[in-house]
Amino acid sequence: MNVLSSLNHHDAVLLDLDGTIIDSRAGIISSLHDAIRDLGHEPDPAEDLTWVVGPPLHDLVARVLTHYGDDRAEEAVRRYRYHYERRGMHRSPVFPGMREVIEAVTASGARLFLATSKPVHLARAILELRELTPYFTALYGARPDDTGAEKPELIAQLLEEHDIARNHAVMVGDRRFDISGAHANHIRGLGVLWGYGGEEELTEAGADALVTDPGELMAAIRGQLAAAHIHPAAE
Repeated sequence: MNVLSSLNHHDAVLLDLDGTIIDSRAGIISSLHDAIRDLGHEPDPAEDLTWVVGPPLHDLVARVLTHYGDDRAEEAVRRYRYHYERRGMHRSPVFPGMREVIEAVTASGARLFLATSKPVHLARAILELRELTPYFTALYGARPDDTGAEKPELIAQLLEEHDIARNHAVMVGDRRFDISGAHANHIRGLGVLWGYGGEEELTEAGADALVTDPGELMAAIRGQLAAAHIHPAAE
């Protein structure tokens, strides 16, 4: 069966941004380091901050600052946003093969949505830099103050506002938050391994399938939607 012919306008593909479409690690961590310096500390090069990429940053900054004995989380977030919007967001290339996936989903007739914990105005700016915005039916993300970033609520809003049936939707992402957000809404969660969560995290979260390469993603999306049509997730 042709991959494209198996999807139609009833189907919806929800994509995460960081670690799924774009390789944003360098831009996020460099901006966080700049914020730490603004607070008067020297970033520890031995501290692996990959874990901060993907979840709502506001929830994690306080944990990062404990390493430096600092509790100025609000100020750190403000400084991070300043540096990210000036430089960091430009250091977020599209993963090889993901542009072709985005084009293929749109060509198939399915609706494509962004579902990210990043503030939606930043997500839009990043996609516009890559000339990817026109492929999406709508973009969903956090508000400018980082509220509204939780995936279960964000996905629920998306599904309701666009009248998407649960057995015609699949969420694609690289972190456990993507999978748990999908399952909280009774849709399938497809985990990708080129991002920042890793196989163990995604498996423990209960991902319905894992994909190792963007070249395999369209077939996996087709397979998950076909399975959802036959066996809808339990309410």
